[in-house]
Amino acid sequence: MRLNSKGQVTIPANLRRQFGFVEGDEVDVVAEDGQLRIVHREAGKSTGARIVGKMRGRATTEMTTDELMDLLRGD
Repeated sequence: MRLNSKGQVTIPANLRRQFGFVEGDEVDVVAEDGQLRIVHREAGKSTGARIVGKMRGRATTEMTTDELMDLLRGD
């Protein structure tokens, strides 16, 4: 990665996915033990919203919506 003239870097897509960063997330850059870390901002989204953000777009299925509803709700 290269730091641009504004002091910005681009986090590679595979790392964003791996660590659950999604568009619109608030992040902090934290200095710790002589290193910088990029972390999710604590006061942002709820835990549930962050989990949904991490999972969004990962599910795959061949089942139809009706089949999924039957599976989840039963008779």
